[in-house]
Amino acid sequence: MKATQQLHDLGQSLWLDNITREILDNGTLQRYIAELSVTGLTSNPTIFNEAIGSGYYDAAIREKAKAGKSGETLFIDIALEDLRRAADLFAPTHEKTSGVDGWVSMEVSPLLAADTAGTIAAAKDIFGAAQRSNLFVKIPGTPEGVPAIEEAIFAGVPVNVTLLFSREQYLAAAEAYLRGIERRVLAGLSPVVESVASVFVSRWDRALGADVPAELHNRLGIATSGRTYRAYLDLLASDRWKKLAAQGAHPQRLLWASTGTKDPKLSPNLYVEALAAPDTVDTMPEKTLLAFAKDGKVGVAMAADGGDAEALLAQFARAGVDVDALAAKLQVDGARAFVDSWNELMQRIATKSAALAAA
Repeated sequence: MKATQQLHDLGQSLWLDNITREILDNGTLQRYIAELSVTGLTSNPTIFNEAIGSGYYDAAIREKAKAGKSGETLFIDIALEDLRRAADLFAPTHEKTSGVDGWVSMEVSPLLAADTAGTIAAAKDIFGAAQRSNLFVKIPGTPEGVPAIEEAIFAGVPVNVTLLFSREQYLAAAEAYLRGIERRVLAGLSPVVESVASVFVSRWDRALGADVPAELHNRLGIATSGRTYRAYLDLLASDRWKKLAAQGAHPQRLLWASTGTKDPKLSPNLYVEALAAPDTVDTMPEKTLLAFAKDGKVGVAMAADGGDAEALLAQFARAGVDVDALAAKLQVDGARAFVDSWNELMQRIATKSAALAAA
């Protein structure tokens, strides 16, 4: 049995952190679903920027540019065309799991990161335009994003909360989700609005590099994840959540993001193997998915109490690492990186549109 199937059987969903029109056209995504237990996918501006740069979208860009579309409008059209096709491939999983699994994700413009009202409006527009019930709108779990998460959930828009790094950032996103569902219940609306909370893992270790003792190298991402996983399970065991669950609400599942390794000396399966946990999602870059399917190993599931996470975090503190400060920096840096990728994407689309329309 493939390691991917074993992970699925353990109760974790495997999502692909990639989408291109090419893997839709040539059947690669369908094969990953059939052979590698892939049950969803995520996307972001960087992924689309690279895909559009390949030239594979030139015909579509030319057609839309000649029809008078440009910039963000043109991009959203192209992205949603791909995501609708992917959503349809995952529709059987979505139906079989009563909406818990089988999702695709589309990001609101990172330029709206500090604009709560703008984010809410964009989330509603994207979900409405997608015309697919299994499309998450990605909203960053920044201080400005948290109110938008609550309002989107209250409005019935499924949300993938991104850019979470620490337990505290996760809990802020979870609180927003709970408030949104509670408000729906009070308003007599359905309590079922799906959400995931995406906790980024590998960026912790890339941020530190070799600035800590050798025995702590590449261990901070897993340690903070263990701490967050414990908080996730504690929340699901709380009276507050049990009351909502009794009324039919579904949990906001914890999602592990940024699970690929960059250091060639590390096993490509490092984070995937360490983060095997029931009732969670692991979204993997294509390279990581293929490496794990080839020679990954599924051992025991993550410890419900976080295992040695707190002991490890204490070691990092003694080594001079301020985890809270680093979490805040990683979130700010992550938001800035998404803005940079978005601007590059818009510039690429503008350049291509002009050249292709003229041709």
